[in-house]
Amino acid sequence: MFGWWRRRRRRRILAQPFPTAWEEILRRKVRFYGMLRPDRAERLRKLIQIFVAEKPFFGAAGLEITDEIRVVVAAAAARLVLHLDLSLYDDLREVVVYPYEALRHPKRRDDGPFLGEAHSFGTVVLSWPAVEAGLANPCDGHDTATHEFAHVLDHADGGFDGTPPLRAREHYRAWAEVMARRFTRLRGGGRAERRVLRMYGAKNEAEFFAVATEAFFERPERMRRETPDLYEELRRFFGFAPQEDPSCDQTDPAADRS
Repeated sequence: MFGWWRRRRRRRILAQPFPTAWEEILRRKVRFYGMLRPDRAERLRKLIQIFVAEKPFFGAAGLEITDEIRVVVAAAAARLVLHLDLSLYDDLREVVVYPYEALRHPKRRDDGPFLGEAHSFGTVVLSWPAVEAGLANPCDGHDTATHEFAHVLDHADGGFDGTPPLRAREHYRAWAEVMARRFTRLRGGGRAERRVLRMYGAKNEAEFFAVATEAFFERPERMRRETPDLYEELRRFFGFAPQEDPSCDQTDPAADRS
């Protein structure tokens, strides 16, 4: 019953034209949008419409939630599920956005500042300046919004363990073997892994998946060359090869600063 009602509601949402102002926001603030093939760009716009309509946004510390914030954050979330199912975000209850460049946990004061956080109870917390900075350079392998929404995908099966719900049961063994091997090598300072991934991914398996997701979307060709097995597992999960779209992966100087 709920599924029928949701499909009907989404048909009504998608019957509305994509706002011209939102298109301008994407062109101005989301650089990867201009790199997408037309069919993927169209799919992204539809997912943005649904995400904005269904997910509550809240501003913290006096931040006013604008269409710009909604559309930019929704674009980052939608890119991860372009070839997956939007139901992977069903447990996402709200997005809380702060105006600060870095956040501090009100209880864990020794952890230092952070840029975003995904909670098991369905809240994603983001620093708006960090979201803007991450999307402004689509080639440096560091994107706060992509990182946090990767955690949401990871938790879709009930836990932050570095393994989201895969497409088929037979995929889990290869996934576990590759992720464990590359995680261990990154922890040990492996040169190939460090040329692709940020060392933050060595913290635990959940952070490894989130960091690897950032690199997959922002440094796909480099990941394919340096860690082909990791690239293949992520390509199979996300359902496409990002380098099929125009990319600055090989030409942007930031991509060489590991």
